[in-house]
Amino acid sequence: AQMLRHASVLAGAALRGGPRVAPELSQLTQIRHLNVHEYQGAELMAKYGVRAPPGIACHTPDEVAAAAAKLSGASGEVVVKSQVLAGGRGLGTFTSGLVGGVHIVPVSEARGLSEKMLGQTLVTKQTGAGGKPVNALLVAEKLNLVNEMYFAILLDRQSAGPMIIACSEGGTSIEDLAETHPEKIIKMKIDLDKGLTKKQALELASGLQVSGSLDDAAEQLTALYEVFSKTDCTMLEVNPLAETGTHLLYAADAKLNFDDNAEYRQKELFALRDHAQEDPREVAAGKFDLNYIGLDGNIGCMVNGAGLAMATMDIISLHGASPANFLDVGGNASEEQVVEAFKILTADPKVKALLVNIFGGIMKCDVIASGIVNAAKQVGIKVPLIVRLEGTNVEAGEEILKKSG
Repeated sequence: AQMLRHASVLAGAALRGGPRVAPELSQLTQIRHLNVHEYQGAELMAKYGVRAPPGIACHTPDEVAAAAAKLSGASGEVVVKSQVLAGGRGLGTFTSGLVGGVHIVPVSEARGLSEKMLGQTLVTKQTGAGGKPVNALLVAEKLNLVNEMYFAILLDRQSAGPMIIACSEGGTSIEDLAETHPEKIIKMKIDLDKGLTKKQALELASGLQVSGSLDDAAEQLTALYEVFSKTDCTMLEVNPLAETGTHLLYAADAKLNFDDNAEYRQKELFALRDHAQEDPREVAAGKFDLNYIGLDGNIGCMVNGAGLAMATMDIISLHGASPANFLDVGGNASEEQVVEAFKILTADPKVKALLVNIFGGIMKCDVIASGIVNAAKQVGIKVPLIVRLEGTNVEAGEEILKKSG
């Protein structure tokens, strides 16, 4: 611990009295699960019999105009939705000044509006200040929604199985409603072996206060559970789950996340991943099996083991600086992975010093040292570098560093 404190002090000193900045996640936080766009989720749910508003994904103004003409219906209006992997789109603002990432417009205005949205950056409460690029729009039919509800399926750690969270009031922030009126929130644990039973589905439909057929509503809820269970979801959230004037239940807006560990059996789903919505550094790190999360600080960190990485970040902050990232090379990193890790760290313009903190167990210090030397030769490290090695082959690692010049 004393050696780590000393290394952290050196890293802080390398910044020459840099400001104390609390480490905060940047707008591009690591995605440990697959997150798909709304239109992709709607297409997937439809395969399982879930009703969703008819819609067409568009990537050009011409496509938007054609889709709007096709989906206008009796109202003569369509809904134009920005496709970004973040919530709060309706209240978001484009960096160009346009307010709102979701609009209801007459067919004649859809094309012009799309020209102001496509290719622009949308900032919402969930994207961070940097926002996310809008490369696609979902043009959807405007439905007459008369009763909005909330429905979600999550993985519950306590029961080690799925849990349904629902409410008869939807379309707004469920977090705020849960805080002010917790009695309105329905929670139901699901047995993994039995799945959502007919009795439970009917109970949920009744609790949601649907005005139409309870049996039809129960079938829709069961179909949503089928999506969750058969596609390895970690979360399925429908807000709002809404009834139309004809008393039919629709998943008007849904968000689906999928377990990364299931990629081997959900290859078609994982082919939908939109890397443009992710931090490019994390995309690069993922290719080499490195766990990386970008932060807002100024000291780049490379550590083995999540616990040691968190402790390293804490002690950096304690000594007056702020970590620029979380980077865990794991316990089995190769020399190539170490080199790639350094490329990612040094590509961050905010980084003013680098701190390597390795406790060698399975991870050998000489492998780390060789990677550091080769990385220095390849990328040309231009900021102070502080290395702390301890554990397996530490003497060999220190010797490699001493002879590196």
